[in-house]
Amino acid sequence: MSEIAEKKPTKPVVLTCAQPTGRLHLGNYLGAVLNWGRMQDDYECYFGIVDQHAITVRHVPAELRENTYSCLAQYVACGLDPTRSHLFAQSHVIGHTELAWILGCLCPLGQLERMTQFKDKARKQESVDAGLLYYPVLMAADILLYNAECVPVGDDQKQHLELARDLAEKFNHRYSETFKLPEPFTSKVGSRIMSLQDPLAKMSKSDPNQASTVYITDRPEEIRKKIMSAVTDSGSEVRAGEGKPGVTNLLTILSACTGRSLSNLEAEFSGKGYGDFKKAVAEAVIATLDPVRLRYDELIKDRDALQAIFKSGAEVAQKTAYRTLAKVNRKVGFVERPR
Repeated sequence: MSEIAEKKPTKPVVLTCAQPTGRLHLGNYLGAVLNWGRMQDDYECYFGIVDQHAITVRHVPAELRENTYSCLAQYVACGLDPTRSHLFAQSHVIGHTELAWILGCLCPLGQLERMTQFKDKARKQESVDAGLLYYPVLMAADILLYNAECVPVGDDQKQHLELARDLAEKFNHRYSETFKLPEPFTSKVGSRIMSLQDPLAKMSKSDPNQASTVYITDRPEEIRKKIMSAVTDSGSEVRAGEGKPGVTNLLTILSACTGRSLSNLEAEFSGKGYGDFKKAVAEAVIATLDPVRLRYDELIKDRDALQAIFKSGAEVAQKTAYRTLAKVNRKVGFVERPR
């Protein structure tokens, strides 16, 4: 391990994690992953692939394994640099589940049963396993194990982050000051990308209508077909705003891909039809995503390189995790582990 990796981080720590559940899409890239890449010089970045969270629902083990490698390859292709950040698989680091157990002993059962995501998912399943209920505690452990100060989260995860803060405060109050209280990180740069077929709903990788979503691994011809068939609005005016959700979404995409303002783009396409406008959007998306796709195609074939990234990321993450766990174990009264 390099001398730099050995030093205790002096930059603020940021952590964000994702389940290995398929391909990233244009909304993930423009709204989140690009911003993570911009943080790599100013923060000590931990990017986790939370495969232990992924087994809280029925899964095929071989698919989980392949999806974990694929998720790592997508992260790197999108600009997360393993020489500037720590990319790791959750299951490769001892400490996540150990800390989750300790935090769970501070967490009232009712607080977990009131979690919105748990209630929503439980309604859709015939039987509910304990892992699904315990999911937010494991997420809290993911964050607190690295004493993360900043956590980029979507709206659907804010309740879980509040639980992490609550458990950190409870531990600090009961055993003495140990954990920093993590703050949600909201970037000023980023775009909310909506479905191409329903511009009132967010773009989603779980959308059954594949025409709704542009994936970062889509080929140019697939991207053109999806953009050209995107829902627009009545009339032919290319402008953003009320009554124009479809065109507003496409303008947002074009703005994010080109760095140009919405007003500048509206002026360019004034008096032009939706056909020319959609072609411009498609070409901008292709220009943005094609280098990502090509890099991904290279990486996914090189299993040894991906394993090496996992190894180096886990080594740094493990060192931090052991430090935190040793402190926590001592404070709760566990006997020091024999050496």
